[in-house]
Amino acid sequence: MLPTLKIGDFILVNKYDYGLRLPVVNTKVLEVGEPERGDVMVFRFPEDPSTNFIKRVVGLPGDTVRYEGKQLYVNGKSVGKSINARNVSEQPGENLLDETLGKHAHQIYNNPRDPGPQLREVRVPEGMYFMMGDNRDHSNDSRYWGFVPEENIVGKAVAIWMHWKDGFPDFSSVRLIH
Repeated sequence: MLPTLKIGDFILVNKYDYGLRLPVVNTKVLEVGEPERGDVMVFRFPEDPSTNFIKRVVGLPGDTVRYEGKQLYVNGKSVGKSINARNVSEQPGENLLDETLGKHAHQIYNNPRDPGPQLREVRVPEGMYFMMGDNRDHSNDSRYWGFVPEENIVGKAVAIWMHWKDGFPDFSSVRLIH
């Protein structure tokens, strides 16, 4: 999820934003809200439900999603993005771009020399979500393993509350996640 999240970030997850669920069986008993396009969501990895993953919600149930030539398309419309910086020092060879997905403005990495993964247009089935990482050329996401079922949702990532740096907690990067 670079650049939004860094290795060593500790995140705060709201487990109730998408509904109240029974423990263990994870059955939703009270509707509260639904994931929105652009949310950063924690979910149980479909290929190994004992592992939690965190990615950005790109496709909602019923949406069509395509990723071609480093451009994301949702429901046939290109997602707006613009260059922020080229060949950034934190990620050599990568360009830092500003992107707006739904109401969420965030940053992504793209490597102009790497063709990266492509995705023909797919329709997100009912009860499923299409997830992508913000490090678009180096993200293990729905382009590889498919959709996330609604019952795999853990919650919405809302804040970075600490960063673990050089063996010590660092609170200088505390912020909300967009």
